[in-house]
Amino acid sequence: MTTRDPRAARLARFAGLVADETRAACLLALLDGRAWTAGELARHAGVAPSTLSGHLDRLVTGGLLAEERQGRHRYVRLADARAAQLVEELAAGTGGSDLPARAGLRAATADSAMARARTCYDHLAGRLGIAVTDALAERGLLLRETGFALTDAGLRWFAATGIPLDRAGRRPLARACLDWTERRPHLAGAAGAALCRHALETGWCARIGSERAVRVTPTGEAALRELLGVTAEALR
Repeated sequence: MTTRDPRAARLARFAGLVADETRAACLLALLDGRAWTAGELARHAGVAPSTLSGHLDRLVTGGLLAEERQGRHRYVRLADARAAQLVEELAAGTGGSDLPARAGLRAATADSAMARARTCYDHLAGRLGIAVTDALAERGLLLRETGFALTDAGLRWFAATGIPLDRAGRRPLARACLDWTERRPHLAGAAGAALCRHALETGWCARIGSERAVRVTPTGEAALRELLGVTAEALR
């Protein structure tokens, strides 16, 4: 009798975690890198809080979400950068810019904003993420021929720009993340997270509403043009 590969059962269980539209909606929402209450996620997914509770329990038990409680509120977030990477890559595999636009002016506007500039867990994505990644590569700050890696010049650029890099953890310094709207890789990893954090803290970018979309401010346009040569037209 053939012995079944034990990894098959684990893979099937993991696939089952995301093979539900309600759970998938929650995972995509949490790619903004923030913690959401169970009530917020229930409204986002369009289900009753009591229904969502069981879905969240499965995602927490399966290791995709982490949770904490504050008083009566239950907060959940993606467990870590690896969980975010899995969700983003699965989303990219379903197609991105070729998907039909959602009906309604508000939905179409939100989709356009997400495609233009958004956060992908803790790094920049959309046309903004691609423009920054291209600019880093064109200036010899980022290598991407055989996987992403910062050059020595890139390390000096981050230091000179005042963007500290966490090089002590297990997370890779630079990693390629497939952008689900542009269908090209943008910068992730510790460097991508540091750049995104800097952009939000310094006012280069500002969040739009409660979703992942961000907008580049006039301050950000000036900084990106001066530091990387990214034009405003590239971000439209």
